[in-house]
Amino acid sequence: MKLKGVSVAAAIVSIAIFACACTVSSASEEDLTQYVNVKIGSGGHGHVFVGASVPFGAVQLGPTSIPQSWDWCSGYHDSDQTVIGFSHTHLSGTGIGDLFDVTLMPVIGDVKYSRGVEDDQTSGLWSYADRSKEIARPGYYSVPLTRYGITAEMTSTCRVGLSRYTFPASDEAAVVIDLQNGGCWDSAYDTGIEIIDNNTVSGYRFSRGWAKNQKIFFYAVFDKPFESLEVIPVKEDEFGSVKFGRACFKTAADDQVMVKVAISAVSEENAKMNMEAELPGWDFEATEKAAVAAWNKELSKAKVSGCDDDTKTVFYSALFHTMIVPSVFSDVNGEYRGADGLVHPSVTHTTYTTFSLWDTYRAQMPLMTVLHPDREADMVNTMISINEEQGRLPVWHLMANETNCMVGNPGIIAVADAVVKDIPGIDQEKAWKALKNTAMCDDRGQDLRKRYGYIPSDLFNQSVAYDMEYAIADGAMFSAAEHLGKSEDAAYFRERSHSYRNYMDKETLQARGRLSDGSWRTPFSPYHSAHEVTDYCEGTAWQYTWLVPQDYDGLVEFYGSKDLFIERLDSLFIADSHLEGDNVSSDITGLIGQYVHGNEPSHHIIYFYTMAGQPWKTADLVRRVYSEFYQNNTEGLAGNEDAGQMSAWYVLSSLGFYEMEPASTRFWFGAPAFEKADITVPGGVLRIKAEGLDGSNKYIQEVTLNGKKLDRGYVDYSEIMAGGDLVFKMGDSPAVWY
Repeated sequence: MKLKGVSVAAAIVSIAIFACACTVSSASEEDLTQYVNVKIGSGGHGHVFVGASVPFGAVQLGPTSIPQSWDWCSGYHDSDQTVIGFSHTHLSGTGIGDLFDVTLMPVIGDVKYSRGVEDDQTSGLWSYADRSKEIARPGYYSVPLTRYGITAEMTSTCRVGLSRYTFPASDEAAVVIDLQNGGCWDSAYDTGIEIIDNNTVSGYRFSRGWAKNQKIFFYAVFDKPFESLEVIPVKEDEFGSVKFGRACFKTAADDQVMVKVAISAVSEENAKMNMEAELPGWDFEATEKAAVAAWNKELSKAKVSGCDDDTKTVFYSALFHTMIVPSVFSDVNGEYRGADGLVHPSVTHTTYTTFSLWDTYRAQMPLMTVLHPDREADMVNTMISINEEQGRLPVWHLMANETNCMVGNPGIIAVADAVVKDIPGIDQEKAWKALKNTAMCDDRGQDLRKRYGYIPSDLFNQSVAYDMEYAIADGAMFSAAEHLGKSEDAAYFRERSHSYRNYMDKETLQARGRLSDGSWRTPFSPYHSAHEVTDYCEGTAWQYTWLVPQDYDGLVEFYGSKDLFIERLDSLFIADSHLEGDNVSSDITGLIGQYVHGNEPSHHIIYFYTMAGQPWKTADLVRRVYSEFYQNNTEGLAGNEDAGQMSAWYVLSSLGFYEMEPASTRFWFGAPAFEKADITVPGGVLRIKAEGLDGSNKYIQEVTLNGKKLDRGYVDYSEIMAGGDLVFKMGDSPAVWY
């Protein structure tokens, strides 16, 4: 049943605001958004979103540029000043581009309705942006468009973008609604614009891209009547028509035109309802203030001190970047478009999308379990619904579409992690059903793995990567089954989690492709990379040899002893950093030896030292990563932000611990970056102190929890969530306290 009317919208507005954390913060609280540099990672290969949004909001409203190549996956790159318009959806940190739906461009005079090319400013409606006057901060973005003399400003709620354009005097001012141009691999196949009245239009944009069939509906209202609205078709075929709209105005100097656009994946009617619920009025400053308050509410869950402003900026910018996606996907009445393509009625949880799980199961999702357990429950329940709608848990889910991007079964790891941690609000038996169903699927090489015990490299591309990620997922299945008392399942998945051992070559001491007849793939070099066409995924044998967070004991056994394990681990960080091949993966960045911090398969490796009883090596390497790969500038990330994973690694690690094992409650100690950090948790506040921390006193000497010494190298999730006092006593000498 669809709900209608302003009265219904008013009744559910509090739900909508709560879902996107739009609670106004106390005026006495510190404005932590001042420490957020949203442009960290907007250069290099960071691919971060730059624009206006609220935490986990459905809308990401910001500029979209002309280029559609790899470094413009978010629509923005610091090296480029072109703007084709301001789109209401964007990705952040991904390695593939899509979205950029419902793009608005304020213009003066006649324009060509196309994206255009940079060497001809009359080729489209695009303009250069004056970056010297650009303002980008949480919840707000503005920039002057030099071609037209227009300043564009924008802010947002969860599901509504609010734009304000300041025009020069003109009889030919207009706001163009661009439904053709998306991002990178995206292509619109059918669009619609309907004039509701002289202030209002609604419509839709259906597109194919990374999300193979994406549907977005919108409802747009201007704060003043347009003189006319022209609908300009630019493409028509058997699939539908693609259109632009042009809302025309007459403006005096410095006249402002505001437009608010609500989106929905369900219908134009629901988009209208979203607007009525979240943004019925026209107070731009109040809307921005609410967005800032929403960001402060979430950022204040981790209050750090005892560091310089640069470090504080790196921390809060990282925390900010962990909360762009996953994004809300359901409407204010709870309706959403499912993975089966159908519209589903309201459910008890908020539905989310943009699950970059191969990346985020490692740190971003574990961080969610600490800072946002309520949202984590909603996200996991969304994944369980996806299992029911498409027959398996998500791999890389985008706007109701399974992209099947990346290797393994990462959805299993995220769901199993929530099960093992007893996240409230999740039906554990229902979760287990989804877990086991997915683990037993025969797709994506699992049939070969069941037949041979591993995935043969002559029968399946990226075989080592797929199998080793499946083994990690099976390790998570073991943990979940054991937690739920399913001993038979636990034994089965524990054994299956050892499939990686088939690739461990005693001669080279590396993980190496194995053929269906049992022989090793030759020739072999651990330095060789060929993007998407080798036995590995975005890596080499050097990194994949250590992709075994689920079986530390098995790795030690493979090398023969803990000492030999450590010796071989040392070799990873001192190996030559060169790479071989004609098609080296551009994702292999941020190297220390052959450790690759710019891509996810390496992210847990440093913490093996703490597990092995040499925590000072973890501390040294983690601090080196802090200083070399997290910096307060546009190229301040070592690789793609990857939907929050790169930043989540920093957030967790800088607090002093990191969850490296799949579906685990153990957070291993490393190197606290702050003298003090207060983390808001359900049990109150976890007060983290690093006593004596300075440039020399960088090693943990002792750890106490609520005054009691810990004789282990980790803190348990339950202890974190209970709150209390976690104290690191720091010194200048390597030490082992456990």
